[in-house]
Amino acid sequence: MLLPAALAWAVTASGYAGAAACRPCHAATFAAQSASAHAGALARSKPPQPGQWAFGAGSQAITFVSRLDAENYLEHGESWYRSARSLALTPGHRNAAGVRYRLFDPSAAILRCFACHSTGPLSFDAGEEIVPNELGVRCEACHGPAAAHVRDPARVRPANPGRLSADALNALCGACHRMPAATGDATDLHNPWNARHQPLLLAASACFRKSGGRLSCLTCHSPHAALETNLAAYDAACRRCHAAPRHARSVGRQACAACHMPAVHPQPNLAFANHRIAVYAPSDPLSPIAARR
Repeated sequence: MLLPAALAWAVTASGYAGAAACRPCHAATFAAQSASAHAGALARSKPPQPGQWAFGAGSQAITFVSRLDAENYLEHGESWYRSARSLALTPGHRNAAGVRYRLFDPSAAILRCFACHSTGPLSFDAGEEIVPNELGVRCEACHGPAAAHVRDPARVRPANPGRLSADALNALCGACHRMPAATGDATDLHNPWNARHQPLLLAASACFRKSGGRLSCLTCHSPHAALETNLAAYDAACRRCHAAPRHARSVGRQACAACHMPAVHPQPNLAFANHRIAVYAPSDPLSPIAARR
């Protein structure tokens, strides 16, 4: 069974082995995944960082969280941004005062933050402070609890997301990267903040809808390695369906994604590739001109 990280606290910790248990048999995969942003998605803050918790590996930003008291956590109003090498307003915040979250609020917002940035079930210590089972998004976040596999690897196999359909894989990744909108829901695909919700926009693209289930997150992204930032490296995936694309004008050696998945800047210091694959005007990276697929 594949377990979305946002629901991980519903499963007991005894079923989880921890990423270190995977290393003896999967050394190369373990090393690659350990160097990824997923693995560094959650850590304890270290001086001179503010707060108690650091959310994000720092590939773009790190947001800080502190426990205020027995019932409340604070998401700090300033995050650290790699592009600026400094602190600036946290995404979605209006000022530097930060946002307070009640621990047991019906929305479970702070619990979902911890669950998506860690692996395995959340627990609470004697003072009711959140205790992640394992920091970062590690092996069992996608492959499910693996303690039984570690004990008997020949007979008990972990879940394999690579066998999922494109829709199911989109839903698995979307548990934390945001799910596609439910039928009938009005979602503003032109809102620049939705650019960081990759499964949402990918599901809206003609490439995804017309691929016959062939296009998924794994078509372009290695599930274990660090994110590839060289856009030309993704061209091979595009050629599987578009061996001889026709262009109205010369594109030279421009990478496919540079034009068809343009960068969106929802605020200064942040950039996300628009996963709604289409044709865009340079002046508007959110409104498709056409999607001839």
